[in-house]
This record gives sequence, C-alpha cells and structure tokens, in this order.
Amino acid sequence: MKKLLANRGVLTALAVTALFMVVCVFYMLRENYFVLLVPAALLLMWLFTQRRDESLALMAFGTPFAVDYALIGEMKLSMPVEPMMILFTVVFLFQELLMRRYDKRILRHPVSILIMLSLVWMTVTSALSLKPVESFKFTAARLWFVIPFFYAAALSFQKTRHIKMFYWAYALALGAVVALTTARTLGGFSDLQLMHRVMRPFYNDHTAYGCIIALMLPLAVYYIFEPDNKLWKRMFAAALSVLLLVGLGLSYCRAAWLSVVVALGMYVMIRLGVRLRWMVLAAVVLTGLFFTFRSEIVYRMGKNTQDSSFTVAEQVQSISNITTDASNLERLNRWDAAFRMWREHPVTGIGPGAYQFIYGPYQRFEMLTVISTNNGDLGNAHSEYIGPLTEQGVPGALLVLAIFVTTFLTGERVYRTAKDRRLGHMALVLAVSLLTYYIHGMLNNFLDTDKLSVPFWGLTAAVVALDIVTEKEPLKR
Repeated sequence: MKKLLANRGVLTALAVTALFMVVCVFYMLRENYFVLLVPAALLLMWLFTQRRDESLALMAFGTPFAVDYALIGEMKLSMPVEPMMILFTVVFLFQELLMRRYDKRILRHPVSILIMLSLVWMTVTSALSLKPVESFKFTAARLWFVIPFFYAAALSFQKTRHIKMFYWAYALALGAVVALTTARTLGGFSDLQLMHRVMRPFYNDHTAYGCIIALMLPLAVYYIFEPDNKLWKRMFAAALSVLLLVGLGLSYCRAAWLSVVVALGMYVMIRLGVRLRWMVLAAVVLTGLFFTFRSEIVYRMGKNTQDSSFTVAEQVQSISNITTDASNLERLNRWDAAFRMWREHPVTGIGPGAYQFIYGPYQRFEMLTVISTNNGDLGNAHSEYIGPLTEQGVPGALLVLAIFVTTFLTGERVYRTAKDRRLGHMALVLAVSLLTYYIHGMLNNFLDTDKLSVPFWGLTAAVVALDIVTEKEPLKR
C-alpha cells in the first residue's frame, strides 16, 4: 500500500491514459476521429498556462499558413490557429479571473477602454441585429482575436523582446508565403486574374495579401537599422524587406501601394519635426477643397477609362477610374447599399457581420457591375469605416475611428517623449505600420479574419505596452 501511495502520480497517469485509450477506441469504431485531438489540446493547455509568450508567437507563426475548414455544417474556422485562439481565450480568462492579477494600467489605458466599449457595443447591437445568430458569431470571433492578441499580448509585450519575437514569428511565416506566391507568379504575368488569386489558399485574394505585406514592411525595414542588431540579423531583415517589397509590387493591390506611400510620407514628416496639428490642419484643408470642387473632380474621374493593368503607372492611374473599372464600380455599389441600409438603422445598425447577408436587395440596378450578385453573397462593405457604420450605427463607427486615432497618437507621443530613444523610435514605426492599415481600411476591411486581426491587434498591444513601460520626459507643446 505504501508503494502504491508513493507512486500515486504514476498510477493516476496510467489510469488516465488507459481511460483515454478506451475512449479513443470507442469513438474510432464509430469513425469519429476528432477525439485524437485531445492530447494536442492538453498539450496546448499546458503551453498556454506555462508559456504564454511563446504561445502567442506560435499562433502568430501558424496564422499565415492557416486555411479555412468547415467543422460544423457551414461554420468555418481557420485551421489550425482559430481553435487555438478559442482555447487560449478560455484559459487566459480563467487564469486572470482566478488570480486577479491583471495589470490595471492596461485596463485604464485609453486604447483599452475604447476597445472594451467597442466590444460591449458589438454585443448590444448583436442582440438587436437583423441576423442575431450571425452577429453573435461575428462578435465571438472578435473576442478570440482581441483577448489573446491585445489583452494577453499587452502583458507579454511589456518585455519588449517579446514584441520582436511576435513580429518575427508572423513575418517569417509570411515571408515563406510570399516566396511561394512569387514563385507561382513567375510565368503567369499574362493573366492578371491569375495573379489576383495566386496567393490562395493562404490569403483569399490580392487585396488581403497586399494589405498584410504593407502592414509588416515598415518593421522589417526598422530592424535593418535597429542599433542592437548584429550584422547577420540586419542582413536577414534586409532580405525580408526586399522579399516583402517584391511581394507588394506583385500583389497589384493599389490600396496597399497607396497606404505605404502615405505612411512613409507621415513617417518622414514626423521625423522632420512637423507637428500633428499641422498635418491635421492640412488634411482638413484638403478635405474642404475636395468638397468645394467635388463636381469638377468627379467629372474628371468620370473621364478616366484606365482599367487595372500590369504597368505600374497604369495601375495607379486606374485608382480613380469610376467609369469602367469593375473593382472600383463594385466598391461604390457596396458603399451605396451600405449607406441606404444605414439610413434605415442609423443608431444600432443592422448587426455586426450582417451586411453580407442583407445587402443584395439594397443594390440599385444602375450601379450593378459585372461582378455584382443579387444574392449578396460576395463579402462585406469593403471599408473599415463604412462597414461598422452600417452594422453598428454611428456609435460603432465612432468607436472604430477613436481606436485608430488614439493608437496612432499614442505611438507618436511615445516617440516624442520616451527617454529611451530606441523604444520611442520603435513606437513610431509600430504606429506607422498600423497607419498602413488605417489607410487601407478606407477601401477594404479585414478585421473579421485571423490573417489581419492577429498582427493588427498584436501591434496595437505593442504600442500600448511601450506607452506603459517607457519612462517619459515632459511633453513638449
């Protein structure tokens, strides 16, 4: 008996193993093989509780390789990372609620408060949704994107080496996808449509592919010049930067190109000491000029008949083609349908994630294009600002805008006030990286996917973490 008691841990493990084997045999005889995932789930639970920092990096590394898979009926999850995110969220919440040790500085940060308000409003509008089941699914997915990659990451990233680990985990996997996509592109330059989908199954189309490359490019360039990096690390960062630039060019994503150019211009102006208030004033003036001369501008845009092309100059010129370019015309069609839906539900919207199921009948015949569908089954509103306006009303759109603006201002403020200039510069580069998405978000929206949500919320958490941990000098007005 004493020997049994002395080895009760081993005996317990053997008993659990035997029980598990019996259960496995039972389910396998019924041709249900999902039970074989239990050991992996137990291993992940141990990893999520004991190695949280590495867990975030592991999920980041797996995200570019993930593919959609229908598990239950038509419900698709991005495999294998989305089940991992769900499990991580459950484990993280259980740990933090049990231990009650979460850093209150994160909870009190303006960006964190805005994100929590946005999640609460999404829940409210889901309850009032025209498609409540789809809306609650959408909101649940937002939770398992935000909780791991913002709230857990903001804790992890207070040790700044974990920011680098997270970034390189995603960037290395993305680099492999870009290399594969580029290799598949060679020899296919005569077919523009092929180049728009050659990145599948890893990314749905060239817009999401171009968007993620634009988001990750500034940090790759930053690590070339990071003072602490060894020579081989600088060379590796340079090689990744070149690869991403090639991938960005071959993505033929006009919005991604534009976002990088604007973000680079913003970075240069901030580095030169131009204050944000002057930039905001310039933006207001330009907006005023647009509305003053909008009739002439729209008339000239209507004269542009340059469609998408392999030539960079012609591809850029096609951005303003609202006469024959099917992509631009379809985007205008989606926006028109979105605004018509919003006017019917201005405060609470139609419900998170509900747009794609409802917009079909709201299309006007004269705005339909060759790629339109009356079934309304080809995606969302193609805007990170108009989409929330339609689905969550004015409060939802204002919260999204507030999150973006506050995060960028936080990164810029840390750059100007951090005593450690290296960390200040990192905060600025993070803010500029996110700026590429804020700009791209005017024409597309991808935060309902893991491909963009993982790095987006991760980099947002990095900005907040740097704001919390950096020792600052008084803000110079």
